[in-house]
Amino acid sequence: MSEMTWKLGSREEKRSFYKQAMRITLPIALQNFMDAAVNSADVLMLSFVSQAALSASSLAGQIAFILSNLIYGLSSASAVMAAQYWGKGDRKTVEKVMGMALRIALLVGAVFGIAAAVCPEALMRIYTDDLELIKEGAVYLRVVSASYVLGAFAQIYLSVMRSVERVKMSAAVHCSAVIMNVVLNACFIFGIGPFSKLGIMGVALATSITRAVEVAVCIIDGTRCKIIRLKVKYLLARGGQLMRDFMRLAVPAAGNDIIWGLAFSVYSVILGHLSSDIVAANSVASVVRNLGTVVCFGTASAAGIILGKAMGDNRLEEAKVYAKRFVGLSIITALLGGAVILLCRPVVLDFMHLYVTVTDVVKSELNIMLFINAYYIMGMSVNTMLICGIFRAGGDVKYGLICDTVAMWGYAVPVGLLCAFVFKLPEMWVYFILCLDEFVKMPVNIWHYKKKGWIRNITRDNLD
Repeated sequence: MSEMTWKLGSREEKRSFYKQAMRITLPIALQNFMDAAVNSADVLMLSFVSQAALSASSLAGQIAFILSNLIYGLSSASAVMAAQYWGKGDRKTVEKVMGMALRIALLVGAVFGIAAAVCPEALMRIYTDDLELIKEGAVYLRVVSASYVLGAFAQIYLSVMRSVERVKMSAAVHCSAVIMNVVLNACFIFGIGPFSKLGIMGVALATSITRAVEVAVCIIDGTRCKIIRLKVKYLLARGGQLMRDFMRLAVPAAGNDIIWGLAFSVYSVILGHLSSDIVAANSVASVVRNLGTVVCFGTASAAGIILGKAMGDNRLEEAKVYAKRFVGLSIITALLGGAVILLCRPVVLDFMHLYVTVTDVVKSELNIMLFINAYYIMGMSVNTMLICGIFRAGGDVKYGLICDTVAMWGYAVPVGLLCAFVFKLPEMWVYFILCLDEFVKMPVNIWHYKKKGWIRNITRDNLD
């Protein structure tokens, strides 16, 4: 039965809406969970190697974090356009959008990959002046560099597949890759069976191999899929008006995500220059926080797909109602995520105390960080829903760029630097102040949401 069968607001319509939202959210949340799980496995396995390996991988991972946020901006633009043209029923344009997004993503991934392979020590010096961490991190970056290009391809392809509601396929491919990554991590880190014991290098090698397999699966799927095909001619096409529309979305979206990602990277720079203890504690706290936010981010992604499809089909009043429901879901998922962090806290602390060779300072700081993150994800969940889910679904991407630039670079980064290196506040006070950024921008985001200017159909006719 179609989603237009029931009256908007009726019990049957609400049940249909939430069923559809969960059908899309849960596979995406599973992908997010698997990503968090592989990061957890990396942290766990590297903690048995050394604290230096754990800290170095965390800092070196900031390069991939920046790239991932930049590619996420491109995938957001492609997802917005794909969802709206999917709602309009224009499959050919969806294929063109995917081709354009892949071309740009591959170029960006290549730039990061070359930098990581050629000058890894210079990249590590951005984050720390500890010679041991620089050496360990450089080894990691050289080996993982190939995965940057491969990961860019997979991220864009799977994002477009989710936008046309192939969420189960996307989840199956990505989750299988994550399982493979965890298994290879164990083999290469510890030298299981015929594999050599490679330590931190093993994490990087496992990532590169996994990404190569994931891309191969995506290419095979793209040539066989009957809904949306991966076509080389669209990968090379100039694009015309469609490319201009894409760039109007992609540039602000990518700018927004790179601004956000760079700010978080600067947070790591600040912590990295305070001590290796707080870096190690933050690497574990980040993993636990990621576990707590898997459903939050999955719900925001579902909002982008459902709202984009509705607006592309000119069902703007429905989109307005759907958005309100998604805001409510963002609050509920944040409360559940905070509960997950608090429930994980004693387990994580007991494990760190019994099995992991880190200092008592790391354990003490981790304890405080977990409490902070339990409420921090409320701001993260609501803001992600508004900026990345609801606003972007209607093509309103410039607002997010402005908002995050002001909140993170006008407040969090300069205040964090002052507190750390001028006022020389205790490490945990610096961390607490950095974690206020989401709550600084939340009131403005809510005000922008209530204006309803984000409700738009951005599709065009006669693009050939």
